[in-house]
Amino acid sequence: MPPQESDRDAPQAHRLPVTVSITRRVDHTRLPEVTRWVQSGVNLANTYDGFLGSGWVRARHDSDEWHMLYRFADTATLDAWEASEDRADWLYEGRELVEVSRVERRTGIEGWFDEPQAGVPPAPPRWKQAVTIWLGFFPLSLVFTYATGYLIPGWHQLWPLATVLITTLCLTPTMTYLLLPFVTRTLQPWLRRS
Repeated sequence: MPPQESDRDAPQAHRLPVTVSITRRVDHTRLPEVTRWVQSGVNLANTYDGFLGSGWVRARHDSDEWHMLYRFADTATLDAWEASEDRADWLYEGRELVEVSRVERRTGIEGWFDEPQAGVPPAPPRWKQAVTIWLGFFPLSLVFTYATGYLIPGWHQLWPLATVLITTLCLTPTMTYLLLPFVTRTLQPWLRRS
């Protein structure tokens, strides 16, 4: 029998925490059952050595696509969970509730924050994002400043905190839901160009 490799001698990649990201399509007519099944899987994984946590999120409120992340201390503990009979039984119980559409393993902290996007190009560089925001915000801010000065004489002589508060309360949703989507659609070829 060959000698066992100690944790100290194991390759560094095998000792890093490993995050598994799974996208599942869920039967939306059986959400209470799905929720119970999901929680039972989390409870079960929690009994295994090396389990560091998990989380589930839906793509949108009305979406049938759910994303799950779970994390183990290293490859060995993850492999033990994934090869376990307990997990196989749990997956079998959920066979009519969910359908796996994508599985991805990641090491490092990024696995907790980045949703996997197969086939989707990376985000544009920050400087392009900043230019895009400015191109939307500058004209909107200019129009708002002139409009409020015209419609409400003395507006800009009000208490600065009140004017900034009201201005940002009006402009933030306008930018987020109307102007920025329009500007990013318009600039899409430039934003995606390397």
